[in-house]
Amino acid sequence: MNVFDATIPVLTKFLTNIERWIDKAAAHADARKFDAEKFMTARLAVDQYDFIGQIQAACDQAKYTAAKLSGKAPPSHPDEEKTLAEVRARLKTVIEYLGTFKPEDFAGAEDRDVTYAWMQGKSIRGLDYLNQMALPNFYFHVTTAYAILRKAGVDLGKQDFLGGLPFKG
Repeated sequence: MNVFDATIPVLTKFLTNIERWIDKAAAHADARKFDAEKFMTARLAVDQYDFIGQIQAACDQAKYTAAKLSGKAPPSHPDEEKTLAEVRARLKTVIEYLGTFKPEDFAGAEDRDVTYAWMQGKSIRGLDYLNQMALPNFYFHVTTAYAILRKAGVDLGKQDFLGGLPFKG
């Protein structure tokens, strides 16, 4: 598997899945006659991000993963979302950004040095970054967002988390 296939389609798919979860959360709130915006500040634990923060972090990890592995600078998205509509817009913006990448953008990504300021002058090899940091961190925030909605009673199951699968035949 090449780095493009391990990143862009997967990141895009899971961010799109989140959009569907938000649809279900809104329907859940509507059926029970409460404001769906209450989901935005729900959290699993006091020392974790709320739902909005989980989505912001997942979006950030997605765009940083694509940018760092392709050797490009990621766009800046201030964490200013407060509403479902704003969270949906953030997801859409990042999904559109991911759509700008092509397989050739990831030539040499496996061995590209990835750095962040917090690494204090150190770097990590691209494939190690992808497998040991980027994807696990992305899935952590996506899973936590999912768990927040499940804990709140939204009717989500494993298939909602996984989304469509590329079956053959």
